[in-house]
Amino acid sequence: MTASTTVSAPVPIRCSWAGSDPQMQHYHDTEWGVPEHDSRALWEKLMLDGFQAGLSWQTILRKRDAFRAAFAGFDPVKVAAFGPADVERLMGNAGIVRARAKIEATIGNARAYLAMQQRGEDFAAFVWSFVDGAPIVNRRASAKDVPAETPQSQALSKALKARGFKFVGPVIVYAWMQACGLVDDHLHGCITQPNH
Repeated sequence: MTASTTVSAPVPIRCSWAGSDPQMQHYHDTEWGVPEHDSRALWEKLMLDGFQAGLSWQTILRKRDAFRAAFAGFDPVKVAAFGPADVERLMGNAGIVRARAKIEATIGNARAYLAMQQRGEDFAAFVWSFVDGAPIVNRRASAKDVPAETPQSQALSKALKARGFKFVGPVIVYAWMQACGLVDDHLHGCITQPNH
């Protein structure tokens, strides 16, 4: 008679940056790398990535609801109308990252976004043109193989700056491209892949 053996379910393999925090894991599993084609949502995510500069994404993710409340749901029309009193109000908001340069850049970036719109330049179409309209799928073996920036992020960063955007350096832009699914940098074997 043989002893019965129990087979435990395999532990899900995620990209290492997701760590053990449930909120980060949920973000990794359901949002990060999912292609985003909505112009306003792309702009919101770019603004949040700008706020992340020098901080962890976990910090921004925990404050995301507070950011949305503070910045009028990241409605570019409303944010573009913010003035000095709004900057001071935001500087007093402990729920967000209180960095004056980033707050002012977000207001300026809303105006840059609207200026593109007024010229007939759709933000989503503009962004996706840098990857020929389809996600770049990498499937790298480990996190150390993922670059901080790429020629595409450098070109997109330069184009955004030319349109008046700030806090859009090539490293920030690459992190944003990953988050919005323009680039699929889920590692080889990650649970998000159909055939991991």
